[in-house]
Amino acid sequence: MSRAAAEISHKRLLRIAFPIVIANATVPLLGAVDVAVIGQIGQAAPLGAVGLGAVILTTLYWIFGFLRMSTSGLAAQAHGAGDLAERTAVLLRALLIGGAAGLALILLQAPLFWAAFQVASASDTVEGYARSYLAIRIWGAPATIMLYALSGWLIALERTRAVLVLQLVQNGLNVALNLWFVLGLHWGVAGVATATLIAEWAGLALALWLARDGFGAVLAQAWGRVFHAAPLRAMFHASRDIMGRSVLLQISFTSFVFLGARFGDVTLAANHVLMQFLELTAYALDGFAFAAEALVGQAVGAQGWAQARRAKVIAMQWGFAGAAAMALVFALFGGQIIGLMTTAQDVQAEAWRYLPWLVAAPLLGVASWILDGVFIGALLTGAMLRAMGIAVALYALALVVLIPLAGNHGLWAALMLLNVLRALTLWRALPAALR
Repeated sequence: MSRAAAEISHKRLLRIAFPIVIANATVPLLGAVDVAVIGQIGQAAPLGAVGLGAVILTTLYWIFGFLRMSTSGLAAQAHGAGDLAERTAVLLRALLIGGAAGLALILLQAPLFWAAFQVASASDTVEGYARSYLAIRIWGAPATIMLYALSGWLIALERTRAVLVLQLVQNGLNVALNLWFVLGLHWGVAGVATATLIAEWAGLALALWLARDGFGAVLAQAWGRVFHAAPLRAMFHASRDIMGRSVLLQISFTSFVFLGARFGDVTLAANHVLMQFLELTAYALDGFAFAAEALVGQAVGAQGWAQARRAKVIAMQWGFAGAAAMALVFALFGGQIIGLMTTAQDVQAEAWRYLPWLVAAPLLGVASWILDGVFIGALLTGAMLRAMGIAVALYALALVVLIPLAGNHGLWAALMLLNVLRALTLWRALPAALR
C-alpha cells in the first residue's frame, strides 16, 4: 500500500475539505454580483435576459457535470495505486471528452438555443438580449467543461488549495471585468457575457498550469494509454451511471418546485427562499464529500480496504459536525436570513412556517452527501445509480401520500425523506458493493 493511502487522519481530511468549503462559498457571490451589476442599467429586460441565458447555459453544461466526478474517482484510484502514467491518462481522456463536448455545443448552438426558447418563452426584447448573451458565452463551452475534468483531477490528488486559488482568481477576474465592461464601458449584456467568457478561458489556462506535473515525464507513456479499451470502458460506465443518478436527482428537485407552485405565489416564493438554505448547506458540506472521494479512491486504488473504511468514518464525523453547526445557525438566525432575502412580509411569514424543515435539513441530508463521495471514490457508480432509483421511487410515493395530507408541509417532508432514503439505500448497498 502506498504511504499516501495509508495515512488517513482527521488533519488530512480537513486539509482537503476546508479549501473546497471556502471555494464553494464564492459561487453564489458571483451570481449576486452579476445581478447587481446588470441591475445598475435600470431596466428589467437586460436583467431578465442575463438570468435566462445563464440558466440555459447552466442546464447545458450540467449534462457534462459527470466529468468532474468520474475523473475524480478514476484519478484517485490511479494515484493510490502509484500508477502515475494512468493518473495522467485519466486527465487526458477527460480533457479530450470535455473539449469535444464544448465544440459540439458550439456547432449545435442554433438548434439548442431554438429549443431552449421554445420551452422558456420570453418577450421579444428579453429574448433578443438573451440571444446576444448566449452568442458570446457559448464560445466558453470547451473551457468550462474541461475545467470540470481539471477540478476533479486536482481534488483526486488532494490539491484542493489549487482548486480554491482557481475559483478565487476566475471569479475575481469575472467580477472585475463585469464592473469595467458594464459600468465603465457601458457594454450592457454583452459586457457581462464577455467578462464571463474571458474568465472561463483564463481559468482553464490557470488550471492547466496548476496541473502541470501531469504533463511531465510520464506524458508520452500516458498518451499511449489514452485510447486503451479497458480504461475507456471504465470511464464510460462511471460517467453513464453518474449522469443517470444526476438526472434522477434533478427530476426530484424540479418536481419539488413544480408541485410547490400549486400552493400559490406566496408559498412558491417562500419555498424558493428556503431552498437557498438547502443550497448553502450542500455547498458548505460538499468539502467533506470531496475529501471522501479523494481518500476513499486512493485507498481503494492501493487495495487498502481498512483505510477506505476509516476515510468514510472520519468524513461522516466531520460531516455531521458541520451539519450540526449549520442547523444551529439556521435555528438561531433563520429569521434574519429570510429577512435579508426578501422584504415581502407575506413571503417572510410563509417562510417562517416551514423554517423548521430547513433546520433539520443539514442533519437529515449530510449522510447521503458523504456517501455519494464514498461511492464515487470507490467507483461503485452502478450501485449508486440503483440506490438513487429506489430512493426516488419511494420519494414519488411519499409525494402522493403526504401532499394530500399536509400540503406544503407534506412536500417538505417528502424532500427530507428523499435525503434519508438516499442515505439508507447507499448504506445498505455499500457492503455488498465493496465485496
